[in-house]
Amino acid sequence: MFAEDIIIKPVLTEKGYDGIADKKYTFIVKKTANKTEIKLAVEKIFGVQVASVNTVTCKGKLKRMGRYEGYTPDRKKAIVTLKAESKSIEFFDYLT
Repeated sequence: MFAEDIIIKPVLTEKGYDGIADKKYTFIVKKTANKTEIKLAVEKIFGVQVASVNTVTCKGKLKRMGRYEGYTPDRKKAIVTLKAESKSIEFFDYLT
């Protein structure tokens, strides 16, 4: 599995922006990826040193379309905390 397959996209929300000052970055990741794979993928793609990875599985929401109903897909979020001596992720520097 390639590092680019594990990290799907960054989460750009107000809560996500609040963590950037503390070197905490949030990403949507592949549902089958574990913390070690996520850590190695972030280190390889962005060239940073990861201190810890926290993950949460978000269940899909119930959506209705007329008389039919179904759920949106489940997704997995990873909150990646960088080490103090590590550089920041440049992608997020342009957003703040």
